[in-house]
Amino acid sequence: MSAWRSAALLCLPLLSTLGTAQAQTDALGWLRKIQDATRNLSYRGTFVYQHGGRAETSRITRLAAADTERLEVLDGMPRELVRTRDSVRCYLPESHVVKIERRTAERNFPALLPGELNTLLSNYDISLGEVRRIGGFECQGVVLAPKDNLRYGYRLYADRASGMLVRATTVDAAGSQIEQFTFTQLAIGHVTPDMVKPRHAATGWRVEDAATTPARLDGWSVNADLPGFHKVIELTRRMGESRPVGQLVFSDGLAAVSVFIEPLAAQREPPRTGLASLGAIHIYTREVANHRVTVVGEAPAASVQRIANAVQYRRP
Repeated sequence: MSAWRSAALLCLPLLSTLGTAQAQTDALGWLRKIQDATRNLSYRGTFVYQHGGRAETSRITRLAAADTERLEVLDGMPRELVRTRDSVRCYLPESHVVKIERRTAERNFPALLPGELNTLLSNYDISLGEVRRIGGFECQGVVLAPKDNLRYGYRLYADRASGMLVRATTVDAAGSQIEQFTFTQLAIGHVTPDMVKPRHAATGWRVEDAATTPARLDGWSVNADLPGFHKVIELTRRMGESRPVGQLVFSDGLAAVSVFIEPLAAQREPPRTGLASLGAIHIYTREVANHRVTVVGEAPAASVQRIANAVQYRRP
């Protein structure tokens, strides 16, 4: 074997590592492009949310300069959401109710990515996917494959010209689609302040204020060993006419899981326990220390149930 051939063979592992690192860098670059586009571009469009054989169509308009967007749900019960820098208002015209809460760091299509993209590397293998045409846009695919079975995988497709996210698909461990958001119509730019104002004046409507407040939920803890999930906020909120409900939110950067803790009334029947699901969201309910604990998460059922079973109360 020649000296050149021997040296080339010895270098193969290094070349493979360099290639993998470059591929990951390229994929992260595309995630940053998507992040910048969904934050800094004004746009209006119509997208379809698909899950479990069902579909729901919504229209969204965003004015980036004001960090304001208006979303109208076009199927089923009429709903309109207006998100500003500090609040979210949900208008329900059939019941003449407007629900208000403080805006938090929630992520909604198409702005799905967290602020710190490098944190995703701990829980996901990130790579470039296929290039395909979607809704009239030439799109670059980016694949986020989970490193364990505690979270879902994601396939993102962004317009190669602007970086705008056009499609986001959530997949399970077998690669099967769980839910999907797709723009069927999208126009970038040319958005005015009037276009993000609510359609409803809401004069005479009943106002339900969630009154979310940062809080410390004394005595409550979640002792679950779920790598990558960290507590991001702890608060209380009012839900309808009930007493304030405690909420703990955990996230791995993409997936979020909320733990709701609600006191049980003395005359109320014990809460039904068990698991329910809606698209990629699983819901698990159990009773702990005369409280209803409901865990809602964009994660596999095993992860949501694991967190629910780890909720504990110890008297301070």
